[in-house]
Amino acid sequence: MMRALFSAISGMRNHMSYMDVVGNNIANVNTIAYKSSRVTFQDILGQTIKGASSPQNGRGGTNAAQIGLGMNLGGIDNIMTQGSLQSTGKLTDFAIQGDGFFVVSDGQREFYTRDGAFDIGVDGGLVNPVTGLRVMGWSADSTGFVDVEGPLTALEIPFGTRISAQPTTSMKLTGNLDAGTPTYSAGPPIVGVVNTTITAYDALGNAHTVKLEYRKNAAANTWDVVGTFDDGDADTTADDAATIAPGQIVFDGTTGNLTTPASGLINITLPTLPGDAAEPLAFDVDMSAFSQFAGQSQVNLSTQDGFPAGALVSFAVGSSGEISGIYSNGSNRVIGQLALATFVNPGGMQRAGQNLWTPSANSGDAIVGQPNSNGRGTVNTGTLESSNVDLALQFTNVILAQRGFQSSSRVITASDQLLQDLVNIIR
Repeated sequence: MMRALFSAISGMRNHMSYMDVVGNNIANVNTIAYKSSRVTFQDILGQTIKGASSPQNGRGGTNAAQIGLGMNLGGIDNIMTQGSLQSTGKLTDFAIQGDGFFVVSDGQREFYTRDGAFDIGVDGGLVNPVTGLRVMGWSADSTGFVDVEGPLTALEIPFGTRISAQPTTSMKLTGNLDAGTPTYSAGPPIVGVVNTTITAYDALGNAHTVKLEYRKNAAANTWDVVGTFDDGDADTTADDAATIAPGQIVFDGTTGNLTTPASGLINITLPTLPGDAAEPLAFDVDMSAFSQFAGQSQVNLSTQDGFPAGALVSFAVGSSGEISGIYSNGSNRVIGQLALATFVNPGGMQRAGQNLWTPSANSGDAIVGQPNSNGRGTVNTGTLESSNVDLALQFTNVILAQRGFQSSSRVITASDQLLQDLVNIIR
C-alpha cells in the first residue's frame, strides 16, 4: 500500500518536471534559433517478491515477481534539428543552413550560438548587440589572404577605411570584328574601322581614356590596332598617340579565331601623363577571346586590375563565410572569414542562457573551421533561424503531462481510501 503512495508521488513530481520542460519550450517558440528539449522517463528498480526459477524435474521454470517502485526522470535531451529560416533583409543577420555554431567571445572565453542577429559596433567590430559578444573568425591581411590555420580573432567591418589606388597592368577585351568590313580608308567618309574606348588608371588613381581603333588591313584577315589618348597638355585639338606593340592582329580565315599574336596579348603604353603620376603607363590587353565572323562588330571590356583609391562602404558574406569588402571605387576585397564550430555530440552541450551554448564533458571539444567544409553548414545572409519548437507536439505534451499528473493523484486518492478502510476494520 505504501509502495503505491510513493510510486504515485514520484509520478506527480516527475510529471511536474515534464510540464516545466514543455512550458519552457512553448515560452521560447519565437526565440531565435532556440532548440527544444525532450523529457524521457525510466522506471525505478522494482522490489522482487519472488525470484525466477529454471526448469527442473519435468516442471517448467517460473518468472520473477516484482513490484515497481515508481518512475524517475531519465533525461532532458536537446533536440538540435534545423529551425526554419526567415528572411529579414538585414545585411548583418546570419543563419546557418546545416550543422555548426557561430563562435562568439567576451575576450576571456568562447561561447557558441546559432543566433546570428549580429550588428556592427561603434568600433567596427561584428558583435551581438544584445550581449556585446564579438563574432570570431580570421581577418585578412592587406593582400586579402586569410590564414584559416591561425588563431581566431574578433572580426571587424571597418567602414570608411581606404584602399590605395592600383595602376592598370592588365585588362581583357572580348568581342567580334565583322569579317565583311571593307578595307580601311581615311575618307572622307571613313570606312573600315571599329572604335572602342577603354579606361586605364595610373599609380595615383587618375583615369585615362584610351580610344582604340581596329582598322581593316588590305591583307586578308588582318587588322591594324591604333590608339590615342589625351595627355593633358595645352594642345586640346588632337590626342597623342599611344604606343601599341604589336600593332596588328591576324585571324584564322577558317575558324575565325585570333592567331597573331599567339599569346593574344598586345601592350599599350601611354608615354606622357597629366599630373604627377609616374610615366609611362604600360599595360597588357588580352584579346585572345576575339573572333572574326560575319556579323556586327562589338568590343567589350571584360576585366581590368586597375582602380582608383576608395573607401569601404558595404560588405557581403558568401555561403562559405568569406567576408568581402565593397569599396566606393567598385572594387571588392576579402577582409575576413567567418568561423563555424561543430561538435561530435552537439546534443551534449549545455545551455548558458542568452541563446549561448558551452561544451560539456559529453559534447566533445569544438572543431573550428570554415563554413561549407567537413560537414559544416552554409551561411545565409539577411536571414535568421527560427525556433524548432513544434507547437502541435508541445500542446499534445501538455495534455500528456496533465493527464499523467492527474492519474498519479488519483492513485494517491485511491490508496488513501484503502488505508482508511483498513483503519476502519478495527472499529
